Amino acid sequence: MNIQDYALDIGKSVDDVLAKMATLKLITTDPNRLLSDDEVILLDNAFQDEEDYVPSEDVNDEIVEDIALSMKAEEIAYGNSSYNKESKKPSKKTKPTKGSNTKFREERKKLYKHREKLQSNETLKDDSVILYKEGMTVGDVANCANVSPSEVIKKLMGLGILATVNKTLSFDDVEVLALEFNKTVKKEETQDISNFENYELVDSEDDLVERPPVVTIMGHVDHGKTTLLDYLRKSSVASGEAGGITQAIGAYQVKCKGKDITFIDTPGHEAFTEMRARGASVTDIVIIIVAADDGVKPQTKEAIDHAKAAKVPIIVAINKIDKPEANIDRVMTGLVDAGLTPEEWGGDTLVNKISAVTGEGVEDLLENILLIAEMQELKANPKRYATGAVLESQMDKHMGSVVTLLIQNGTLRLGDPIVVGTSFGKVRTLKNDLGQNIVSATPSMPVEITGLSETPKAGDKFMAFETEKQAKSIAEERSLRAKEADTNRTGMTLDDLFGQINEGLKEINIVLKTDVTGSLEAVRQSLEKIDVEGVKVNIIRASVGAITESDIVLAQASNAIIIGFNVRGSGKVMDLAKEYGVSIRTYDIIYKVVEEMEAAMKGMLEPEYEEVITGNLEIRQIFKFSKVGLIAGCHVTNGTIKMGENARLIRDGIVVYQGKIKSLQRGKDNAKEVGKGMDCGLTLENCQDYKENDQIEVYDLVEVKR
Repeated sequence: MNIQDYALDIGKSVDDVLAKMATLKLITTDPNRLLSDDEVILLDNAFQDEEDYVPSEDVNDEIVEDIALSMKAEEIAYGNSSYNKESKKPSKKTKPTKGSNTKFREERKKLYKHREKLQSNETLKDDSVILYKEGMTVGDVANCANVSPSEVIKKLMGLGILATVNKTLSFDDVEVLALEFNKTVKKEETQDISNFENYELVDSEDDLVERPPVVTIMGHVDHGKTTLLDYLRKSSVASGEAGGITQAIGAYQVKCKGKDITFIDTPGHEAFTEMRARGASVTDIVIIIVAADDGVKPQTKEAIDHAKAAKVPIIVAINKIDKPEANIDRVMTGLVDAGLTPEEWGGDTLVNKISAVTGEGVEDLLENILLIAEMQELKANPKRYATGAVLESQMDKHMGSVVTLLIQNGTLRLGDPIVVGTSFGKVRTLKNDLGQNIVSATPSMPVEITGLSETPKAGDKFMAFETEKQAKSIAEERSLRAKEADTNRTGMTLDDLFGQINEGLKEINIVLKTDVTGSLEAVRQSLEKIDVEGVKVNIIRASVGAITESDIVLAQASNAIIIGFNVRGSGKVMDLAKEYGVSIRTYDIIYKVVEEMEAAMKGMLEPEYEEVITGNLEIRQIFKFSKVGLIAGCHVTNGTIKMGENARLIRDGIVVYQGKIKSLQRGKDNAKEVGKGMDCGLTLENCQDYKENDQIEVYDLVEVKR
């Protein structure tokens, strides 16, 4: 921590701390200078010897003014409601008391003086483990197993596989071979400590203890998510904190029957899934909130799809039951249609009827959360260095990078070297969800830290280490890897399906979008019937309408392919898909969808033709002529439009026509092509269905080499 942070901790002005440092021959005038652990202990001892702490009830205006100046930067950064902007003085009511300050300083001093070594997250080399990497050959397996290649070939022949020394083996093949040599197989990325997202930590059963469940609430706008979160927060604060302390970060803990529950306040289900896309599966339970007076809405269904894709237990909270227009049966019917059958109706989905305003049913909801958590047997090891994920972050001009973390395993302490995403630093300050200074945080605790070199993204994983040298080295390695990943980012595509199936893929995730409900059911049923050598199609979302940004985010997080039937996405959506490496396939004939999917799964794809968009038009006016019928008066918004090119007519994101340009006019004259920014008239082959504001997309089909 720096001098300003320290002054804030002990309730002193910065000048007082600088003066005390001068008496200890620690000469400086910079309030942002970092203090070492030894310097903090020296200052603590010096102030404690003088016994000059000021009780909150005896604070006079002069001292308050001094403290206010040193606190101003932090209070602006955190939005602390205890800071009175008019008087520029901190409220005496919420000023840390002598007891709380003293307790924190004593705990910090004890931590710095007797810093215990925690269990390392680095896995020791195990000769009984074969690390599998893509492209592993028979010779590689022989080296890892300390046997001759001929022995491996002999074992493979016994399994009915003919092989040479240079034959490439799949993970399943190596797994079977390993059993023959009394060894186990693990993927290389699970043993690379610099790869937090896939790194495998193995804890002893003796070290594991129960941890609080982590819960996310999602649902449609105005269905009461914020009201429920506010009610939970206020009831928890009222029971444990006199005077009411406001929430300091976007996550907090409440108590139910003496046990903690951690709630994460995400801005929406897209944010929830974006975190998952970066490897941060932070949620143990999802609560889907539905208003009893409004029913299941499209955004509710999206939230359900995102929760199902995350493969976490779902509890439904039917809110606003205190309203006279509440219709619970309508909500229940909507839930069944969305794939969640309530227990009351013979299903397995827990449903709680609540009022977030009055609190009715909220206690039962918390008890159900604890019930599911108990069934999940959530445990973590507090004896190791911490690992977890970023919930939110911001750059503050006074404090630097301010980051909210969720501890998923281990213990995070003041001064621990830490790598977050690709950034590195030491934990300078550590605060709980109420903004109170603490010296350590245990599993499932949300905390706010400072001290990082950069601002990470929500969903980035973090890991604490024993030494700064190790942390810095791993941060540099992760940074290089991230740059390579950005240039080579690709998601699941039909082209690589066959290869991934050979590597052990058993399920293909699909996001399905169609123009109408009838098409949706027909395409869905056709895809779900596909079964190639035990590999099946898993539809993680099926809905009517244009392809949206939410679909792209879900597909990226779930490694899915998007299939559009008579629908398209906007230019912005297509650009996002390209950025995220998400494959979008569009069709207008059902059997083509099934045929191409089966061919891809068997590795027998026909030549692929890629669409190259050459121009876009917007219909501004419709003209009627007795001889030719309707002519669309258009404005070219992008590219160049040529006679005879392929074109599709799009209305509200739905493809209503696909064919070719029949005629093209500029004024009264026929034209071969029209450029961007020009107006023109055109007709499409066998089409007389034009409406103002319709979009026309013109494209070429170019064969892509496989």
